Amino acid sequence: MKKILLPTDFSNNAWNAIFTAVKLYTDVKCRFYLLHAYEPGALNLLGRKGQQRLGVLYDSLSEYSRQELDKVMDYLDKNHHNPKHSFEPLSKSDTLEEAVEGVIAEKDIDLVCMGTQGATGAKKVFMGSNTVKVLNKINNTPVLVVPDEYDFKRLKSLALPTDFTKKYEKYQLLPLTELASLWNTNVQVVHVAIEFALNDQQLVNQKLLKERLNDLEVTFYNIDFEIDVAHTLEKFAQDIEVDMLALIRYHHSFWEKIIGEPVVKKMTFHAKVPLLVLPE
Repeated sequence: MKKILLPTDFSNNAWNAIFTAVKLYTDVKCRFYLLHAYEPGALNLLGRKGQQRLGVLYDSLSEYSRQELDKVMDYLDKNHHNPKHSFEPLSKSDTLEEAVEGVIAEKDIDLVCMGTQGATGAKKVFMGSNTVKVLNKINNTPVLVVPDEYDFKRLKSLALPTDFTKKYEKYQLLPLTELASLWNTNVQVVHVAIEFALNDQQLVNQKLLKERLNDLEVTFYNIDFEIDVAHTLEKFAQDIEVDMLALIRYHHSFWEKIIGEPVVKKMTFHAKVPLLVLPE
């Protein structure tokens, strides 16, 4: 059984991420964990009287969390009738990223699926901030990031950008190959570069990647670097109608070193299609 964590703040975008996950894995036996986290950190910074006053507030936050999760569960019980799917609500008094990390360990989570925009805050300032915090915290579990206002459609094409400087391990590619097999998806391996000549190590890594994807329909592309990597990938995704982008988030990756560009973070803010961030 696949175990999928769905963080929610009860916003429309969070609902959209839930719908995307259940549709993507319609034919897979899944246990979905609906997580709402509310942060108690301010209590530790106050004196006794302040803690008592804020304690009342956090009691109400706890009650709100449970009530809203009950509403989500009630909706899914009435409207989602897939016998392969089951749901469990989780209310945690913690920061979102700490709560996600804890549930991943506790429930042995296979995938985190979340939206890019929270329910509160100025859009330009806070859009994607919680998602970026989770991505910074979670290294060994794949995260599927669903953009605001994304409309689900059949997964016909999935793009995997690479510069072939690092080796892709089987476990890293498993979330991608699983989805591609499930949907009979064309995987488009995209080499973004200024020069496309590969050195010996890149050729070895390219050959290994071909072997890793051998059972899938795969197309290889060279695309010229434009402005920055995130812009280049977005333009590519729009030009050939890619339905999902997949990235391995390496710390101090080639692109970040050469271009000074945190590619995954930029794609999280700007992607128009779901972004599958593969484990490190």
